[in-house]
Amino acid sequence: MTFKSKTMRPDLFQSPDYYLLDELLSDEHKMVRDAARAWVKKEVSPIIEEYAQRAEFPHQIVKGLGEIGGFGPYIPVEYGGAGLDQISYGLIMQEIERGDSGVRSTSSVQSSLVMYPIWKYGNEEQRMKYLPKLATGEFIGCFGLTEPDFGSNPGGMVTNFKDMGDHYLLNGAKMWISNAPFADIAVVWAKNEEGRIHGLIVERGMEGFSTPETHNKWSLRASATGELIFDNVKVPKENLLPNKSGLGAPLGCLDSARYGIAWGAIGAAMDCYDTALRYSKERIQFDKPIGATQLQQKKLAEMITEITKAQLLTWRLGVLRNEGKATTAQISMAKRNNVDMALTIARDARQMLGGMGITGEYSIMRHMMNLESVVTYEGTHDIHLLITGMDVTGFPAFK
Repeated sequence: MTFKSKTMRPDLFQSPDYYLLDELLSDEHKMVRDAARAWVKKEVSPIIEEYAQRAEFPHQIVKGLGEIGGFGPYIPVEYGGAGLDQISYGLIMQEIERGDSGVRSTSSVQSSLVMYPIWKYGNEEQRMKYLPKLATGEFIGCFGLTEPDFGSNPGGMVTNFKDMGDHYLLNGAKMWISNAPFADIAVVWAKNEEGRIHGLIVERGMEGFSTPETHNKWSLRASATGELIFDNVKVPKENLLPNKSGLGAPLGCLDSARYGIAWGAIGAAMDCYDTALRYSKERIQFDKPIGATQLQQKKLAEMITEITKAQLLTWRLGVLRNEGKATTAQISMAKRNNVDMALTIARDARQMLGGMGITGEYSIMRHMMNLESVVTYEGTHDIHLLITGMDVTGFPAFK
């Protein structure tokens, strides 16, 4: 069913660029970003409030996500990707999350947690079988790492598989899985009989594989979340990802996803800032616009300062990613900083709009609720602090 929003104002978003960062981008970067921005304005903004209110994922946008490079833009052209660089990937994530964090979740899960491991850890047959269909959105994938009892400590997972001769037998469960309810394939991380972690491609329709949906969420309401249940699932041996094993394999995927989130969070912050700025010029109290008051200017000045700092952080990180120099800890810092920044801006922007800030007429409250999930998934705020702490001291405080 398609809903037409009755409350959403026209998307008048104007992207802030206080330090002229566009001068650091190539013409291709700007072309990719502007195409994604135009698509979000046309296809996401007019409907997203209704879908969030109804807690439904707008399936009709999947094809468009593929067309703007929302699925694996850095995957080589021979596998159906666009062959773009890491800054282009980041800019696409920024624009999509400017529309909605849940839509960006669908995009970055597909890109970094499904296509990335098949590309990096899979064999040529697996790449050719899955990547082109994932790139267009014909296939949607999900990533099975988090378990009911193992979130920040994924190495403790109990999901396991046994070698049965002509196939593997997979048992266990995963939870908080974006895209799970409608995913065609799942990249699942499980331990073999020696306790070594491997990736397996599990396809919908395999007997014993189910994906119950998670309901009653106050956050990411326009994103489909579910569980992955494996009850003696027979997985063909050719579905094992052969080129990397151990915990480092899924963590490598998380590096790519966290990098995309660092950019995406800026998009959510930009949208909240732009909404608050426009409102501050229109809302009259005590015979003048609220934007003419000191406290509101303080909020806006702090917002644009933090957005600008985050833009510089992610641009530099993108350069390092392109050069193959970005470390896990550097990516971790950007994810933590930028999501925390976006949450603070969303909360301040909500206050500036007063009571109107909690309504679906504006995007701010939806962003704020979504970011409460983003600050937790792909590594919690506290865990990322400890990753930075370990990097600068050499002492792993979480072990």
